[in-house]
Amino acid sequence: MQEINLLKEQQALQTVCLKGIKVPGKCFLAHQAKKTFHAANDDCMALGGVLSIPLSGAENDKLHEYARQTISQEDHIWLGSNDMVTEGDWFDQSGTGLRFKNWETEITHQPDGGRSQNCATLSANTGRWFDDSCRAERAFVCEFNIV
Repeated sequence: MQEINLLKEQQALQTVCLKGIKVPGKCFLAHQAKKTFHAANDDCMALGGVLSIPLSGAENDKLHEYARQTISQEDHIWLGSNDMVTEGDWFDQSGTGLRFKNWETEITHQPDGGRSQNCATLSANTGRWFDDSCRAERAFVCEFNIV
């Protein structure tokens, strides 16, 4: 029974990855519907993934370009990071501290929202990160690990 379930999960992941874009070790799948951070995260988890969070500059560039092509050249998309527990301490959805950050620091000095902006977004225009209200509605990209 476990083998059948594993096979079904692998087939579902292959379908997701065919619709999205592959990067080393994972794939991204864009969702144009705008949702709050928590609703977007729930949607990704229901599909077996999480909100995307780049682990390197190269991955951030791929996600940025993919968001520009599939969602919008101007919008922001949710990233799988927040500082809800402690202001200024940004973690991914698993509770791990971020290995890579790409905050917009030259013009608006992100993250700058204090306690009112606890969820991270990626600008499809610049590829830089911003903090935003988790209640805002944004498009999003789910990521799925490829084994």
